[in-house]
Amino acid sequence: ARSVGGSMLRKMTFHDRARMLKALALYLTEKKDQFYKVSWATGATKIDSWIDIEGGIGNLFSYASKGRRELPDTPFHVDGKPEILSKGGTFMGHHICVPKEGVAVHINAYNFPVWGMLEKIAVNLLAGMPAIVKPATVTSFLTEAVFKEMIASNILPEGCVQLVCGSARTLIDHVDSQDVVTFT
Repeated sequence: ARSVGGSMLRKMTFHDRARMLKALALYLTEKKDQFYKVSWATGATKIDSWIDIEGGIGNLFSYASKGRRELPDTPFHVDGKPEILSKGGTFMGHHICVPKEGVAVHINAYNFPVWGMLEKIAVNLLAGMPAIVKPATVTSFLTEAVFKEMIASNILPEGCVQLVCGSARTLIDHVDSQDVVTFT
């Protein structure tokens, strides 16, 4: 994720990454019927599945749209105007937002195995940061079904998403200052 996926994502502009999210959302929408079948095995009702599967895919659409509307077509974002930091105006600062060079580690709960993954990766992929997804073991087979289709789509750059099913015993031991960890 750090050496391959992150490097490729950081070369893309926000608009490139937003288009990637939209393409992924469209692809997963075509596959949603097979996800409903897998979701049934988790014990989810049709309504539970609808919220999880289509809500998760909806997050991809939403962030794709926000990325194209609200962010520049560059790999970085200039935040605000330059700030004068010295009395005479000889020293100034300007915030430039660039992706962190680490990985986003997402540890998700059992309820919403699709939404939990897609809502988080939408944000970090748009920001140019790869992800490692660690779903709850009990519903990880649904997360895995969606994840396999994400990889099969060939839409995402190699290494920008990875999946860890089962125990994540020492995963957090490898986190450093360039990484982000989220829990649901």
